[in-house]
Order: sequence, then structure tokens, then C-alpha cells
Amino acid sequence: MPIHDQGYRRYGGTKDVRGRAWMVITRAGLRTMFGKRAFIGLLLFAWFPFFVRAVQIYAVANLPQASQYLSIGPETFRQFLDQQQIFVFFITVYAGAGLIANDRRANALQIYLSKPLTRAEYVFGKLAILMVFLLLVTWLPAMVLLVVQIAFAGNFTFFRNNMFLFPAITLFSAIEVVMVSTAMLALSSLSSSTRFVAMLYAGIIFFTTAIYGVLFGVTRSTAFSWISVSANLEQVGNAIFRLPPKYTTPWPVSLLMVVLLVVASGLVLERRVRGVEVVA
Repeated sequence: MPIHDQGYRRYGGTKDVRGRAWMVITRAGLRTMFGKRAFIGLLLFAWFPFFVRAVQIYAVANLPQASQYLSIGPETFRQFLDQQQIFVFFITVYAGAGLIANDRRANALQIYLSKPLTRAEYVFGKLAILMVFLLLVTWLPAMVLLVVQIAFAGNFTFFRNNMFLFPAITLFSAIEVVMVSTAMLALSSLSSSTRFVAMLYAGIIFFTTAIYGVLFGVTRSTAFSWISVSANLEQVGNAIFRLPPKYTTPWPVSLLMVVLLVVASGLVLERRVRGVEVVA
């Protein structure tokens, strides 16, 4: 049997550009979720409010009688994004609870981080999965709704009078998606059970809202709205869309609470996403 020379040979392949490894994780995660029919149905159902709003815009633009009862303005798009929060919640739980928890259960973090993949790339790759799905039910339908309004009106009058809507929709959607995604990813890194992670996320949302509700019932004041995660997001949203605030809490305080939640989530991820489990 001939023995072939196994000496040194130059590598003939191509070298991947550094900093793109997160894309592999994101693509794999997107393919996995898009392969689930139940999740596809949830995404499609999340677009139902869009069609309702589109019919409303058509009626106002083409039926004079409808304009007496319906109106289209910045509050229309703000209310639409507010309606989408229920779908944001379910999509976050469905797609986000197992992003890191499943890897922890399978002891896959050691495998991921033993390759030329940094912790930042791993976290961003997982984060991008959830952010894509959330943008599909917040930013994208809101922007399409704005285009629909222009198309049905047949002119750019509304758009010229409300040019701030494009950056407002983009900014608010970005704040909501980043806050929700980082919070869920941090919770997912705390456990190997997706059910426990889902309960933690739901508990934070509902518990903070319940605490604010109790304080409001006692004091009859909305000054403690900064305790509620949902109230902070709503207060910031009204400020971005130039609408009257719903709570007496200044919107910079609500924005600060959102930023603190994102920072706290980042610190949790920095601690929990490690190749080797450290026991203190």
C-alpha cells in the first residue's frame, strides 16, 4: 500500500472575516423558528390589527361619512404599536425563552465558546434572532401602515404634516425591541428550563404592573408609574409621538428605567454566558 506524503501543505481555502460569526447563530435560529407552523401562525395573527387599521385608513380617505367618526393622526400609529404589545409578549416568550436556556441544558455553551467565537458574538447572534421577529410585528407593519395611508389618500399631505412619524416609529420600536430582547435573553441565561424562564418574564411584567396598581390605588397618583415596565415604555412612547403623557412621572425618568433594565440585563449576560461554569 503506497504511503502518501503527509507533509506541510498551504491552506487553500478562504479565511472568514472576523466579527461575522454571530450571523451563523442568527441564521440557524431563524430557520428553526420559521420551521414551526405554530410560530408562523402567531406571526400571521400578529398582523391582524394591521389589516383592521388599513380598513380604517381606507374608510377615512374614501368615505366622507367615516371621517365624522374616525380620524387618522399620530395617535393612530401610537395606538397601533400599543396594540402590538400583546403579540410582542407572546413572541418574546415563544421565541426567546429557550435561546440560551436550551444551550445551557445541552451544555452547548462550552462548545460554542471553544470555537473562534467571542461571548459578544454569541450574545448578539442570539439577540438578533428575537429582535428580527419583534421588528416583524412592530416596526415593519407600522411603516407599511404609513405607506398605506399615503397610497389611500393619494397625496403626501398627511406625511408632510407628520414627517416625524417615520423616525418616531423607528425610535420607539428600537427602544421596545432592545429592552424586551435583552431582558428575555438575560432571563434565559439564568436557567436551563424554558418554562421557568417564561414564568420569570411574565412575572416581571405582571408583578411590576400589579405593584404600581396597588400604589395607585393607595395614593391615587400616577407618580409611581416608573415601577411598571409597561408604564415606562408607554410614557416614553407618548413623548416620542408628541402626545400628552399618561402618567405624572417625567418621561426622562421612565427612559432612565428602561436604560437601567437594559444595562442590568447586559451585566447578567456578562456574568452568565461563560464557556466554563464558575462556582463561587
